[in-house]
Amino acid sequence: MSHRTGLVLDFGGVLTTPLLPAVLAFEQREGLAQGACIRALYMDAEGVRLTHELERGAITQTEWNEAAAPKLEVSADNLMGRIFADLRPEQTMIDAAAAAKRAGIKVGILSNSVGLTPWNLYDGYELEALYHGVVISECHGMRKPDPALFEVMLKVLGLSADECVFVDDTEEYVRAAEKLGFAGVQALQPEQTVSQLEDLLGVPLTSAR
Repeated sequence: MSHRTGLVLDFGGVLTTPLLPAVLAFEQREGLAQGACIRALYMDAEGVRLTHELERGAITQTEWNEAAAPKLEVSADNLMGRIFADLRPEQTMIDAAAAAKRAGIKVGILSNSVGLTPWNLYDGYELEALYHGVVISECHGMRKPDPALFEVMLKVLGLSADECVFVDDTEEYVRAAEKLGFAGVQALQPEQTVSQLEDLLGVPLTSAR
């Protein structure tokens, strides 16, 4: 089979540790019932609308904090930063992306934003320096799974969808990418993801290989 020459990575939950454990830890710190965030922000129509507006850049992170806080009955102060305070770099994936780049693969980041201020999810990851292109949803007024946002990423990389692999922890976005011609990988466990990428890209991505 012909191997793909481009790699497009989601950020949160792919280059970071998983989101859900961080959310659960926040709930515990704040004395909330387990699952309170999921119910209030991701299973509630108004909560979902707010998050989608944030991802498109239609509202600021501060506005999101102020609207979401009453739903959880917590302080709005840096709420997004508090929710995701436990996120850490997922070094296995970061190293694999670096190995892909060294092997001549074009590597891009395509991320749905959670706002950039007062808390910046991307701080310390040197995205602009380490990858061939970075597309953050709010900067383009769109959010995954909008096909037009994938097209922005492809244009930045100078590649077509059928030349690229797309990795995301959200199945809906992986399926959307596959419909456009990407090879899709859902990131569930880093070592498994890396193994799938090695097969699709045809290059070793770990020092053990």
